Amino acid sequence: MSVRYPRPLRPGDRVGITSPSSGVSEKFRERLQVALRDVEARGFEVVLGHCMDGSGHVSAPATARADELMALLTDPEIGAVVPPWGGELAIDLLPLLDWERLRVAEPTWLVGFSDLSTIITPLTLLTGTATIHGNNLMDTPYRTPNGLVSWLDIVSAPPGHQFTQTPPGLHRSTGWDDYAAQPDVRDYTLDAPGTWTRLDGSGDLEVEGRLIGGCVETLCNLTGTGYLNVSDFARTEAANGLLVYVEAADDDAFTICRNLHGMRLAGFFDAANAVLVGRTSAPGAPSLTQHQAVLDALGPLRVPIIADVECGHVPPYMPIVNGAHGRLVHTSTRSELTQTFV
Repeated sequence: MSVRYPRPLRPGDRVGITSPSSGVSEKFRERLQVALRDVEARGFEVVLGHCMDGSGHVSAPATARADELMALLTDPEIGAVVPPWGGELAIDLLPLLDWERLRVAEPTWLVGFSDLSTIITPLTLLTGTATIHGNNLMDTPYRTPNGLVSWLDIVSAPPGHQFTQTPPGLHRSTGWDDYAAQPDVRDYTLDAPGTWTRLDGSGDLEVEGRLIGGCVETLCNLTGTGYLNVSDFARTEAANGLLVYVEAADDDAFTICRNLHGMRLAGFFDAANAVLVGRTSAPGAPSLTQHQAVLDALGPLRVPIIADVECGHVPPYMPIVNGAHGRLVHTSTRSELTQTFV
């Protein structure tokens, strides 16, 4: 099995919208319409699914969500599937998806982060299909900061495409925009300076490997299951090792530390040449910061650890393509991640 990159989208192609986890409540429906219009403005036709209800913690019963996601991912006329955002319980879809059918179907881009890590990371590991850990549909109207790209650029890129992203140097310090009050907001509030941080020491770094990873709070629940078999993926797809990325949503430092220890003990990081850690606003403790939690759990790997990367729940967002070949550079004057579709 080799990494399978979905075909690039062209004007007139279809983009499927569904909520495998949480739906969109009525107060955010106007923001949803703004995001859908932005996708259409790129020349794509939007196919809006039925599983979008935001009145509860999930958009529909698990079987309905699984069936709709399967239908969109295996429809040859759908080029990409983009949920509005994450949620809490995407894990209940995993045993309901037809993984063999996904393995042989023409690959389709699946985009998302947070709870969507529960689906996109296993999709890459089990089927070899490249997926995008990046800004969700509801984030799409934001103008992309300098140094970063949008998922819309990635799904439109040609075979063999290579792109480099660099930290913009600013991020949001607290909170989220109120989509109910400002459904058409397009500019991030980036009010805090900061760039990438090396946790394991110092010195210039240049390292390569296949990219794989996701949200700690969701992926930790898959360790020890067949849905998160990174070792097999590394053996077949990454003879030269992996670049593994993780990010914490809102769990405290002690919980993240325990979860990362468990993921390490289960082999999630065994083939890592380096680990990227997303910037987080999750709480620390007087005796254990989030950075210290990462070092406590992943220090025994003895590989470079780069933190405060824009791949987490703190805006802005740096999309990472699961399965792509990555080259990470971090020096005193330059930080960048280059991804290549090979």
